[in-house]
Amino acid sequence: MVTQAAPAPGSPVEATDLLTVGVEEEFLLVDPDTGVAVPAVEAVMEQVPAELRGQVEREFQTSQIEIGSPPGLELSSIRHSLGLLRASLADAAERAGTRLLAIGTGPVDGPVPAVVDKPRFDRMLARFRLLVPGPGNNGMHVHVGIPDPDAGVQVLNHVRPWLPILHAVTANSPFSRGADTGYASWRSIEWERWPSVAPTPYLVNHDHYQRLIRQLIASGVMLDEGMLYWYARLSAKYPTVELRIGDVCPTVDDAVLVAALVRGLVATALDDIAAGRPPLPTDHHLLVGAHWRAAHDGLEGEAVDLSSGELRPAWDLLHQLVGRLGPALERHGDLAEVTSLLEGLRRHGSGAQRQRSVYARTGRLEDVVTDVARQTRGEDPA
Repeated sequence: MVTQAAPAPGSPVEATDLLTVGVEEEFLLVDPDTGVAVPAVEAVMEQVPAELRGQVEREFQTSQIEIGSPPGLELSSIRHSLGLLRASLADAAERAGTRLLAIGTGPVDGPVPAVVDKPRFDRMLARFRLLVPGPGNNGMHVHVGIPDPDAGVQVLNHVRPWLPILHAVTANSPFSRGADTGYASWRSIEWERWPSVAPTPYLVNHDHYQRLIRQLIASGVMLDEGMLYWYARLSAKYPTVELRIGDVCPTVDDAVLVAALVRGLVATALDDIAAGRPPLPTDHHLLVGAHWRAAHDGLEGEAVDLSSGELRPAWDLLHQLVGRLGPALERHGDLAEVTSLLEGLRRHGSGAQRQRSVYARTGRLEDVVTDVARQTRGEDPA
């Protein structure tokens, strides 16, 4: 993943003008008639056009598949890549006799598909056993270029208080095993069974970050650095900060909005670091509670204001965040599009709200699956 050039080692952190952004999305493969998750990843991979196979990968379970956009400076390029990849993968899924869903976890009850046959995944199963609770947890990861790892660790400290509201924005998995879970993001609750899933702790420096990784591996909590499932981390592959905040988004519009907000958040953090402004002091347990609240309420409920510890409407905190990110969004040319996409999000509701609205009208989870499949392809929500 290409990012901006890094400064010389030991040089002070400076605010950067433009940062690259890239998006990874995970999807569920389901039976087109019943909506039950199916172990179809190999059949779908065979149908992916050759020119796109470098951007499509298997995920943990045989009912999952993943795409990754090339990094870019323009939101338009991210939109184009995600739209092309989603449409091509949806076509490939149909040719393989299945259906592609941008959804956090499977809403329809059925057998749990097997894990992909891969030595690393075999070791994970041997170590952690029955931590695979459903048909596949599908998330969204946003990569933003950083100058160097030391700057990246400082960015992690600055962004952590704002991640719960972005978690709420992405909530897109209210149903599981044929029932409403009472949560907007049930994927988040299931995902937290893994022992290395957590909000990012406050980090002293990059040495502290690396020491924690070594200790977590030595403790048996993780097999390797790739299992560091903090909500924000330094990428083990690319010179980026990787934010892993929630469910895969139902539409390209939603994904582009989250990508723009994440880049704006990282750029604002770098501005604050360059100006000597410290991160917001945040109690770790309150941060855990804020993420639980985001998973429970989503965007339509209340959220924890980590500056005060009080509950506020989630939309109020989202507008506060966008106001804070305004200069960085404008610098990247994203402010007008973010404003428009927020209006669309307010009009349609979060992914979780859209699913519940369809179910309230028809009482059929099969109709929820059909509507999510339409959104995945690029059609407007029902």
